[in-house]
Amino acid sequence: MQASNDLSLGKSSFQWQNPSWRFRSTSATERALQYQAGQKISGFTVKEVVTVPDLFLTAVKLTHDNTGAQYLHAARDDKNNLFSVQLRTTPMDNTGVPHILEHTVLCGSEKYPCRDPFFKMLNRSLSTFMNAFTASDFTMYPFSTQNGKDFQNLLSVYLDAVFFPCLRELDFWQEGWRLENENPTDPTSPLVFKGVVFNEMKGAFSDNERVYAQHLQNKLYPDHTYGVVSGGEPLAIPDLSWEQLKHFHATHYHPSNARFFTYGDLPLEQHLKQIQEEALSKFERTEPDTAVPNQPHWDRPREDHVTCSPDAMAPDAAKQNTLCMSYLLGDITDTFEGFTLSLLSSLMISGPNSPFYKTLIEPKIGTNFSSVVGTKEASFSIGLQGMAEEDTEKVKQIIVQTIDEIIANGFEEERIEALLHKIEIQMKHQSTSFGLSLASYIASCWNHDGDPVQLLKISDSVAQFRQALKDNPRFLQEKVLHYFKDNTHRLTLSMSPDEAYLEKQVKAEEEKLQKKVQALSESDKKDIYEKGLELLSVQSKIQDASCLPALKVSDIEPTIAVTPVEMGTAGGVPVQYCEQPTNGMVYFRAMCSLNTLPEDLKLYVPLFCSVITKMGCGGLDYRQQAQQMELKTGGMSISTSVNPDYSNMDMYEQGVLLSSSCLERNLPDMFHLWSDIFNSPHFDDEERLRVLVMMSAQELANGISYSGHMYAMTRAARSLTPTGELQETFGGMEQVKFMKRIAEMPDLTQVLRTLPRIKRHILNPLNMRCAVNSTPQKMSDAAGQLDNFMSNVASNKKDRSLIRLHVGQGGPDPRSEPNFKPCQMKTFFPMPFPINFVSECIRTVPFTHEDYASLNILSRVMTAKYLHREIREKGGAYGGGARVGGGLFTFYSYRDPNSVQTLSTFRKSVDWVRSGQFTQQDIDEAKLSVFSAVDSPVAPSNKGMGRFLSGITDELKQAHRERLFAVTDKSLVDVAGRYLGIGQRTCGVAILGPENDTIKKDPSWVVK
Repeated sequence: MQASNDLSLGKSSFQWQNPSWRFRSTSATERALQYQAGQKISGFTVKEVVTVPDLFLTAVKLTHDNTGAQYLHAARDDKNNLFSVQLRTTPMDNTGVPHILEHTVLCGSEKYPCRDPFFKMLNRSLSTFMNAFTASDFTMYPFSTQNGKDFQNLLSVYLDAVFFPCLRELDFWQEGWRLENENPTDPTSPLVFKGVVFNEMKGAFSDNERVYAQHLQNKLYPDHTYGVVSGGEPLAIPDLSWEQLKHFHATHYHPSNARFFTYGDLPLEQHLKQIQEEALSKFERTEPDTAVPNQPHWDRPREDHVTCSPDAMAPDAAKQNTLCMSYLLGDITDTFEGFTLSLLSSLMISGPNSPFYKTLIEPKIGTNFSSVVGTKEASFSIGLQGMAEEDTEKVKQIIVQTIDEIIANGFEEERIEALLHKIEIQMKHQSTSFGLSLASYIASCWNHDGDPVQLLKISDSVAQFRQALKDNPRFLQEKVLHYFKDNTHRLTLSMSPDEAYLEKQVKAEEEKLQKKVQALSESDKKDIYEKGLELLSVQSKIQDASCLPALKVSDIEPTIAVTPVEMGTAGGVPVQYCEQPTNGMVYFRAMCSLNTLPEDLKLYVPLFCSVITKMGCGGLDYRQQAQQMELKTGGMSISTSVNPDYSNMDMYEQGVLLSSSCLERNLPDMFHLWSDIFNSPHFDDEERLRVLVMMSAQELANGISYSGHMYAMTRAARSLTPTGELQETFGGMEQVKFMKRIAEMPDLTQVLRTLPRIKRHILNPLNMRCAVNSTPQKMSDAAGQLDNFMSNVASNKKDRSLIRLHVGQGGPDPRSEPNFKPCQMKTFFPMPFPINFVSECIRTVPFTHEDYASLNILSRVMTAKYLHREIREKGGAYGGGARVGGGLFTFYSYRDPNSVQTLSTFRKSVDWVRSGQFTQQDIDEAKLSVFSAVDSPVAPSNKGMGRFLSGITDELKQAHRERLFAVTDKSLVDVAGRYLGIGQRTCGVAILGPENDTIKKDPSWVVK
């Protein structure tokens, strides 16, 4: 998985929420300031101590004396502590060796030899995050937790996994690739390729955007590691040997090639001591040959062409071409240059005021911008997807002309200010995964020996940028001239659909397989069969995980932390006020009920939500509106919201959720923008609507191959509850197909006429309730501005046919569907993918029912102890499991080579539970897993939002918590029989995947 480079910045709320901080001598940031350059701690030497006031942290840079390992500690008053170790991994072929190694190191180590300690720790800790990422040139292993003992446990497992893995051949077979009989117990069944990464990458390359981005990177940087596929090209993966994997580990996974990062309020000394004792003390320094040279610059631009699979969901079947111009820019380790290029790319392509949006998107040549990739040297890519082949030359000309225009005219000052305002908001906004964002943000630059601390001093870069503009008003234009106009290292890459693409892939895989099989002797085949049986036997064995550290159920807090909220009204509308340390930000939400909306308008609601803030309002056209939103707010959006009632399966709240945030000084401006959207939204520009519709339809089509399991789960739930039915309408395959139909319409007048009808029902104070989160000092200001807003939009109440339904204390406004009849339904969506997404949903009980807690724990026991083994380890899917929510028990699998067999596995898992094949330890682990989700940190901006959206109070949460603690083995067997047993259940099933004759011949399936 590619690491993200997005940084959501902000001050931690630790000191406000935890009264115990007062009794500490100093805060984490102050303690860190006591370190001195040159100081020795547990084999490390402190190199630098720097305060970073922008981010409320103190950075301590160290080096390990013996191995040269680099270390950065970010001390911050945040109890969600994070550890990460990253290694520079530079493959030189397409076998996916760093990716397969990332999977295999997590399959057992010297100290923790049990299989799959990584997945087992998910259920033995209260971690808030555990994962691993393979990027183009590094591999990262991060985890975070709020519990100090848990941190030490996880650190021990991670250090041992990374530096002392078992790397057993059978683990390589399971996670990477293997030749195996289709049915491992039948030696006469044909030999096929299997393996988790093999299937994962087949799934990844069924996404055309991913295919394009990969080709773009490989062809723009052809001469070293970026010229290959670090994740693995599916047909090259079977060329990797176990010996090569072990060699790659020996050369790349060494402390001399490692960068350690810790974050949070736990003491640094403890981390250093543990890392030294458990790992680094066992190594001597090496000189790893992993440095990535700069790509030699071309003396003339190049062109290339690739093909992809046609997209059945494309908004316009005749427009499925992609074209991009990519430029190789500067080295990312130059912090200020990187900052400038990042701002420059935003100014060029972000939002309707950017030059490229005006010249490429608005003429409706294509539907959306193309992908961008990140490596040692930055690149900038601009182009279009969803375009017609005949427009290729036109797009190339437009890109060149637009660059010329930027050089001539530059950028408006207001747009630059809007972008710098966005950076200010990002620094103030407090995210719960701040440590992870930080680790991802510095990863690439640090990986190539850039200075990570310099990267964190964002205000310095902003000040330097302002000064550069002041000294030279043509500063940005000169950058554009240098990096774009005069740059000969430019690749123009086009991609077009090939009807035979999938067929060719299948054929190529078949040929590769035959070549491998033909080279086998009879004794080789016998060996393969026996090894297949050995792997199956190992996978089927109950694992002894007693060597792994674990928290106990007694380590879980017995009570929840209460979030105080106050209820009030503004202009007769219920308001929930929640005072929080929001660091100078104000967060506003409003729920607008859909109860009065006619049925025939329901399908249009997601489209309404996506365009209402982008069409212009009041005296502003859509460009001015976008500009004002960027200058005055942290974003304004409207989205659909369907919330099941917590005590009744056939009741739910349907609405749209308005969300926005702003700096305290901009409160009046934010509410003024909302007033204009309520009172005078623009619904008169068909050209603008067409652009937004095409972009939205393209995004939905692009998302299916990545989120196929979500679409399968939504579809499977459709026939079981009224909530499920509405969620399929708003966000399922039904919505994807509806948007495709809208995008295909030659005339959108009818759609334009529909939008004001929806607006009258939705943007109506009679159907509203609001929530505000801000600092105590600003709450009365916010309440006053909200009052003004309500009086400004009061005229929207004039439609007397809309009668306000009873709303208790600003809680949800439920709607009942007494005539809803749950029914069985099985749906199959044939898709141009080589893998499946499978789901089965069963109607059970709502949140406050006494059995809900048992079903919740049951879903974790089944996932960890049965489904993971059967679906991932044996079946080769990338993932699978069970979850509970919305009154449903849901099974799912992700990037799965199997379909009908997986449904059979779901059913067998119920028999497995009913036969009681699990231990008290299994139940305790499932409880830890559930509580790590229940107690995951909540940002100050989101405190009280669970209550606002679902009506679930702290008292109801505490009652649920007590029921979770009380779950026993008997209650698990009982609920499995009563709700999940054959004959007991009303279930829905959905599969998205390749053509399937078995399903098509079965009349019980609806094929879409």
